[in-house]
Amino acid sequence: MSKDKIPMTPAVRELMQNKAVFTPRAYAYEEKGGTAVAARELHEDEHLIIKTLVMEAEGQGQLMVLMHGDRQVSTKALARQIGARSVSPLSPEAVTKHTGYQVGGVSPFGPRKRLPVYAEASILQLPSLIINGGKRGFLVQMSPAELVRLLGPTPVTVAVES
Repeated sequence: MSKDKIPMTPAVRELMQNKAVFTPRAYAYEEKGGTAVAARELHEDEHLIIKTLVMEAEGQGQLMVLMHGDRQVSTKALARQIGARSVSPLSPEAVTKHTGYQVGGVSPFGPRKRLPVYAEASILQLPSLIINGGKRGFLVQMSPAELVRLLGPTPVTVAVES
């Protein structure tokens, strides 16, 4: 993808502002296709496709969780690890309200409101990861070290098989 074809999303602006090292990865988005479609279209392992989930921790507010595409988040384990009574996903409308992004295009970079970011610890051990660039059908590939430099996520162990 040439540089002039990179969509100028808030995520891309933040990445460029912070001199992030990333590779743009566009694909044909399919409604409700999720990370399985992204993996298929990009010819990548779904485990390397990282989804950005926006949740609410009771008494603590909203937060983002970065998770492997082929795994789910144990909200009970997450609540225990962050000291919350419970954690639950936000509605698509609430996700857009807090992040400025549509579900399917939520990036941890450049959200409308800065939220605490938690990352499944095993993501940080990957050789490379692919995460949303702020638009449906547009992802960015980077090293876990770059993700840590940019976001400073708190590692958690909350993955369960899909």
